[in-house]
Amino acid sequence: MALDSKLIDDGLAADNTLQAICYKRGSLQLLDQRKLPLETMYLDIHGSTDGWNAIRDMVVRGAPAIAIAAALSLAVEVANLKDFNGGSKDAASFLESKLEYLVSRSQSTPQRIGVVPRSCRASIESLKVRRGEHLEALSRVWVHNHLPWEREYVRSWWGLNRCPLYSIKEQVWHHFRPTAVNLSDAAIKLKEIISKAASTVTVPESVFQAYIEAAEIMLDDDVATNKAIGSHGANFLQHQQNNSKRFSVLTHCNTGSLATAGYGTALGVIRALHAQGVLERAYCTETRPFNQGSRLTAFELVHEKIPATLIADSAAAALMKEGRVDAVIVGADRVTANGDTANKIGTYSLALCAVHHHIPFYVAAPLTSIDLSLSSGQEIVIEERSAKELLHTRGGLGEQVGASGISVWNPAFDVTPANLIAGIITEKGVITKNDLKDDAFDIKDFIEKATGKSTV
Repeated sequence: MALDSKLIDDGLAADNTLQAICYKRGSLQLLDQRKLPLETMYLDIHGSTDGWNAIRDMVVRGAPAIAIAAALSLAVEVANLKDFNGGSKDAASFLESKLEYLVSRSQSTPQRIGVVPRSCRASIESLKVRRGEHLEALSRVWVHNHLPWEREYVRSWWGLNRCPLYSIKEQVWHHFRPTAVNLSDAAIKLKEIISKAASTVTVPESVFQAYIEAAEIMLDDDVATNKAIGSHGANFLQHQQNNSKRFSVLTHCNTGSLATAGYGTALGVIRALHAQGVLERAYCTETRPFNQGSRLTAFELVHEKIPATLIADSAAAALMKEGRVDAVIVGADRVTANGDTANKIGTYSLALCAVHHHIPFYVAAPLTSIDLSLSSGQEIVIEERSAKELLHTRGGLGEQVGASGISVWNPAFDVTPANLIAGIITEKGVITKNDLKDDAFDIKDFIEKATGKSTV
């Protein structure tokens, strides 16, 4: 990745929102969000390896942005590929292997993990007799949905002979990040396009061209999706607020144009409310320890001249008690079939506070963030990040402020139970609870009706 400093104005979309992703065919630049708000710098991304590094190092973050950045990094790589040696099938295999690399690598982390889902425990127990000495290490592997490459990895891993436990742990992919659900979904769709192209053409260039065009469509579609989320959310909230003239909204983390291809999800709803002249004020939390709220959301709100106030994470309950919040809107990294939602750490606390103060709590996310393969949030493994993020300023990048030798628990996400969520705002409308079904979400039914496709 090469550094390329640019002025802020160079990174503006047509609607004057900030751009985390600047793309034209054969060229990709990602805004280095670690530098914001004090410095605006774009990194040149030349291929899938650069894309993976950018995701790992949190140059780019946010579930939609991660998926788009990964797909486009590969598009840039093949657009500039010279003298590919092989036919259309070889080109398809090349692209598919690169996508698997991006998905698997973006889902891994060197930190500790949570508990293995119940669905995996039986298979673990069945292996206990044969590999009892390695049971602990295996219990730290979560094979989400048992994708083919994941099954193969576990199979090959269990085939290791006389390998010390500590070295096995070093080889295991310790955790699959909730954030990566959008990328997994995108990879599946892109592979379908690759396979179709390879079956109808004979030259590799045509397969590469099909992939590039599909990745570019994803970029455009994400912006359109976010604007639809904003429109549906703004209209719904106005109706729920009995069309009162102006009201205030609290949000958490960063869900704006910096976390997506453009416009944003939860922050997109806030943008739409502001555009319609009904937003009194937006409140954003600092979002410790990486400070996505104070660094990124506040940056976007100031840039677009939206009336906004930054608060400490611990001030949210007091703000609600004073009656200054009419609704809470957050984004999502993963929504399970029952509506449980994984999002940035602190989201669960906000939901509890909101319900206590009789304030509606909403999730804004594209349908690609919904994972119907998981029945509930209990099946989501929560990433734990470096202790340095808590012990040092600037999310681990600055000077030490925590006591040396203290133990640290630093989960990156938490799961908000569906019973605390009033509605899930998507590009197809707002998913509300069904009074006829124990006041629960029927997300599967909503998706099938909205898309006209079976989810089976």
